[in-house]
Amino acid sequence: MAKTELILMSLWFYGYFNPSYLWIMCSSILVNYILSQFLQKQWKISGKKLQILKNGLLCIGLFFNLGLIFYFKYYDFFVENMNKVFLSDFNLRHVVLPLGISFFTFQQVSYMVDSWRGETKEYNFVDYALFVTFFPQLIAGPIVLHNEILPQFEDKKNWKIQWDNLAHGLYIFAAGLVKKVVIADTLSKAVAWGYGNLGRNLTSAEAIITMLAYTFQIYFDFSGYCDMATGLGYLFNIRIPMNFNSPYKATSVVDFWKRWHLTLTRFLRTYVYFPLGGSRKGEKRTYLNILVVFLVSGLWHGANWTFIFWGFLHGIGNALTRMFQKQWEHLHTVIQWGFTFLFVNLTWIFFRADSISQAWQFVKRIFGLKSFSVRTGLLNTFGLKELQFVYRHVPVVNRLIASIRGFDMLILLGASLILCVAFKNNQEAEFKPDRKRAFCTIFCLLWGIFSLSGVSEFLYFNF
Repeated sequence: MAKTELILMSLWFYGYFNPSYLWIMCSSILVNYILSQFLQKQWKISGKKLQILKNGLLCIGLFFNLGLIFYFKYYDFFVENMNKVFLSDFNLRHVVLPLGISFFTFQQVSYMVDSWRGETKEYNFVDYALFVTFFPQLIAGPIVLHNEILPQFEDKKNWKIQWDNLAHGLYIFAAGLVKKVVIADTLSKAVAWGYGNLGRNLTSAEAIITMLAYTFQIYFDFSGYCDMATGLGYLFNIRIPMNFNSPYKATSVVDFWKRWHLTLTRFLRTYVYFPLGGSRKGEKRTYLNILVVFLVSGLWHGANWTFIFWGFLHGIGNALTRMFQKQWEHLHTVIQWGFTFLFVNLTWIFFRADSISQAWQFVKRIFGLKSFSVRTGLLNTFGLKELQFVYRHVPVVNRLIASIRGFDMLILLGASLILCVAFKNNQEAEFKPDRKRAFCTIFCLLWGIFSLSGVSEFLYFNF
C-alpha cells in the first residue's frame, strides 16, 4: 500500500507542471515492463532460437525507447537540418519536451539491457513503477540502476522512520536548496546579461566574468538538485547514488568525467563504450570509442549542434589526456588543475551558447583582450538582498565596499570557487546530528525558502 501511495504521489509530482506528460511516462513504463518481463521469462526453447528471440525483443525495446526520445527531443532538430541540407520544406512540429524524458528512459533502457543479459530478477509491476517514478530522482536523475534502489524498497528496515536519516536528509536538502536558489539563480542573471549583450560591445572582462558565472551556475544548479534529490531520498530511508564528486577539483579531463554526472558517465561506459569494444581493440579504436561516447553524451544533453560540439571537444580532450598521460603526469598538480579548469570553462561556452557561431564570437571576445572595463549593468546582477542588508547595518563593511567596485561580484565568484575546491561534497562528508548542524539546516531552509521568487527552473530539466 505504501509503495502504491508513493507511486501516486510521484505521478502527481511529475504531472503537476503539465498533466499531459503523464501519459508519455506511464506508457513508457508499461511497455518497458512488459518487454522486460518477456526478456526475463524462462522460455521452453533454447540455444540459437532463444537468443534470436531475446535479441528481437531487445531491439523492439531499444527502438521504442530511442524512438520516444527522438520524436519528443530531436524530431524538429532532425527535420530542420534535413531542410537545410536538401533544401526541403518539411514542417516542424514544435513538440513540447517532456520533463526528464532522457533520465527515466535511460533508466529503463539499463533495466531492459540487464534483463536481456540475465542480470535482473523478476519484480512485480508496483516495484518496477516505483523504481522509475520515485520522485526525488525522477526529473533530473541520478540515473539509478535496478540493483541500487529496488532492494532498498523491499528492505523492511526502510519502512520505518529513522531519525538519523531524517536529520541527514533535511541537512543535505537545505544545502542543495541554497546552492540552487541563492547561488545558481543569482549567477543566472549575470549569465543572461552577458549573452544578451554579446552583440553590444561586450568587453573581454565582461566575457570572462560571464564565462565564470556560467561555470559556477551550472555547477550549483545541478549539484543543488542532486543534493535535494539525495536529501529527499534519505527522508524515505533510500540512499540515492552519488552523482557529483567535486568535479572542479579535477586535475585532467579524464578526472573531470570521473566526478561530473557520475551516473550518466557510468551509463555511457556500460551501455555504449563497452559494447563498442572499450579499450580491448587497440589504441586507435579506443580513442574512436571515446569520441563516440562523448558525441552521444553531447547529443543526449540537447538537440543543438552546440551540445554535440561540446561533447566532441570533451572527447578530444579525454583522448589527448590519455595519449599524453606520461607527459601530463609530470606537470605540477596546480598546473594540471589550472589547464583543466580553463578547458572546462571554455567548453561550457559552447554548452551555453545558442549556436556555435555565437560561442566562437564569445571566445574571440575573451581572447581579444580589447577592453577590461565592466559596465554597471553586469555588476548589478550579482547583488544579493542579504548582502545589501549587511551593508546597511554594518558600517565597517559599508565603508569597505564603497572603495571596491564590483564587491558583490568578487564575493560571489570567490565564494563559489572556494565552495567548489576547498570543501567535501555533502555525500562524502561525515554527518553527525548536533546543534550546529541543526542550526545550519534551519538557517539554510529559511534562507532558501525566502529567496524563492519568480520562476526558478533547473538547467537539467531541459535534458
